Amino acid sequence: MTNPISTLIDRAGATADRLAVVDGSGQYRYRDLLARSAQIARVLDPASGDLEEARVAFLVPPGFEHVATQWAVWRAGAVAVPIAPNYPAAEIAYTLDDAAPIAVVTTAAFAERIGPIAKSRGISTIVSSEISAPAARRIEPILGADRRAMMVYTSGTTGRPKGVVTTHGMLQAQITTLVEAWAWQAPDRGLHVLPLNHVHGIVNALCCPLWVGAAVEFLDPFDPVRCWERLGSGAISFFTAVPTIYARLIAAHDAASDTDRHRWRQGARAARLMCSGSAALPVSVLERWEALTGHRLLERYGMTEIGMALANPLAGERRAGTVGQPLPGVQARLVDESGYPLDRGPGEIQIRGAQVFLEYWNRPGETAAAFRDGWFATGDVAAVEDGYWRLLGRQSTDIIKSAGYKISALEIEETFRQHPAVIDCAVVGRPDPDLGERIGAAVVVSESVEPEPLRQWLEERLARYKVPRDIMVVDDLPRNAMGKVLKPAVRELLSSRAG
Repeated sequence: MTNPISTLIDRAGATADRLAVVDGSGQYRYRDLLARSAQIARVLDPASGDLEEARVAFLVPPGFEHVATQWAVWRAGAVAVPIAPNYPAAEIAYTLDDAAPIAVVTTAAFAERIGPIAKSRGISTIVSSEISAPAARRIEPILGADRRAMMVYTSGTTGRPKGVVTTHGMLQAQITTLVEAWAWQAPDRGLHVLPLNHVHGIVNALCCPLWVGAAVEFLDPFDPVRCWERLGSGAISFFTAVPTIYARLIAAHDAASDTDRHRWRQGARAARLMCSGSAALPVSVLERWEALTGHRLLERYGMTEIGMALANPLAGERRAGTVGQPLPGVQARLVDESGYPLDRGPGEIQIRGAQVFLEYWNRPGETAAAFRDGWFATGDVAAVEDGYWRLLGRQSTDIIKSAGYKISALEIEETFRQHPAVIDCAVVGRPDPDLGERIGAAVVVSESVEPEPLRQWLEERLARYKVPRDIMVVDDLPRNAMGKVLKPAVRELLSSRAG
């Protein structure tokens, strides 16, 4: 396997005149990325040319400067540790303490925010806007597919975030799998609206198009009307987002004028592919988006630790409520609680392949516990129905054990969303001395509706043991930056109301 960074740099040189990045400050070609990343790499490592897998953290807004910084860290032989611009001070401090980087790269806009935190830990801060001199020496990419390339922190939905380390070879496998499955080509133009400290934004929406010499257009901050304007222009061929973004786009569409609605819908139909991920896609959102744009969203399944593993097909049936089949080069299986392989499940998803991560940073015990005979144990439960994988939820948060039954919270949530007044919901289990776990739900509604009628409505559609005993109407659900519902917070909310 060739080193992906070497290949990426070589490809950039071969497509130097092609458009690479568009952001609020302008348009940049691949030759601009090469030049700018060389400047930053020279400052990161002025002498040796190899930082030997030292960590370099960077807090840079999405756009050209972010991409150039990412490339610079790799070209200097370091490990890239992205920090989200919306991280609070405590989260920045946690990341710096855990990753122990040798330097932090940031912009003038964020220097006052992250600089004092880094300084108190003896970490130097480099303000990229102050780097203007050309590189004094030729910057060569560091070879070696087994070298550490990137450390991305988990979402922290079930505990403190862990640094997930991938090598250059693993990153290459994640990229090329999707390039093959989704037929990325140089003429593509992607619209990027995702955080760049998560795999969805880093690999799916950024590295894949850059791998093939395509263009990436950044929309930061995300605004649904501006997003529609770009989709409606007909210039965007690829778009991927999380379900909450699609829900916001649908709401913006419905609030727009008839003229704008028609123009947006017609322009969006010109896109080649639209995808959804990072959280379960409600069937109602999938069906409404298809009705508006003609695009049946391609839903897939992945994790920070594995990149993307399962996906509905590019050509063929994209089955609602499923995440398709294993991607090229990915081995997937279901196992029972004893680790025995199952044909159809339900069972835990386990993944094996070249794209699976190397380690949790400084957590050898947790790394070892995450694998079973070379298979990564995802902690997610699924069933295979007619060859398509259907997610039932996470063992720790979405599989509720109540009154002797194993109940999928996702199934209850999807049923809830079929109610005309329900906008969204989250279902969780809470400890109960008699039942084991008591099912509860937090529900966001569009009109005044009481919990009891909702419960009665569910009882007509679900077995009684699946119907939540506790239903709370809320204004919104707690979420992380990728739109995932923070179920521990939902559980606390229900517990506070009960007690």
